[in-house]
Amino acid sequence: MKKTFVRVVTGAALAGLVVLGSAAPALAAQDAPNEVVVVDEPDTSDLHNIWTFAPLGVPVLGLVQSLNGVPGRLLPS
Repeated sequence: MKKTFVRVVTGAALAGLVVLGSAAPALAAQDAPNEVVVVDEPDTSDLHNIWTFAPLGVPVLGLVQSLNGVPGRLLPS
């Protein structure tokens, strides 16, 4: 029961961080609504291997590899 409670609390905390993290750019943009932010794309012309394949801007295999070890580090065993 205690393990389940810890997992629920940890999951809720992580979900809350995701919501706050995704809202941060929108909240920051309210301070200066008349300014235009220009962000240049990085040069990825020579990155054509499996570890740098990023269809949504995030390397897929790197993300999976990073998230694979998270539960073991966050939750007590």
